[in-house]
Amino acid sequence: MSEENNGIDVGYVAKLACIDLTEEEKELFHGQLDQVLHYVEQLNELDVSDVEPTAHAIPVFNVFRKDEVGTSLNHQEVIANFPSAADGHVRVPKIIDQ
Repeated sequence: MSEENNGIDVGYVAKLACIDLTEEEKELFHGQLDQVLHYVEQLNELDVSDVEPTAHAIPVFNVFRKDEVGTSLNHQEVIANFPSAADGHVRVPKIIDQ
């Protein structure tokens, strides 16, 4: 089986992504990639010369509000909602080892 598909080598891409693939998985993904690229070729055949480029399917506009001072949450009520707190601060588990 050739792993190359329109210039894309499934094994090479998996290596770049640090993913170990079995030969069966490479074959499966090769077929799936072939289907995706075939679909893209079909899309390239469409005449979109009269279609305005868009970033979203529906119009999106930024909605700005005035930056006004409002009421804050009660500090003690906020701290009471956490499973662990000390000296008025929230305690969370360490997630990064240095």
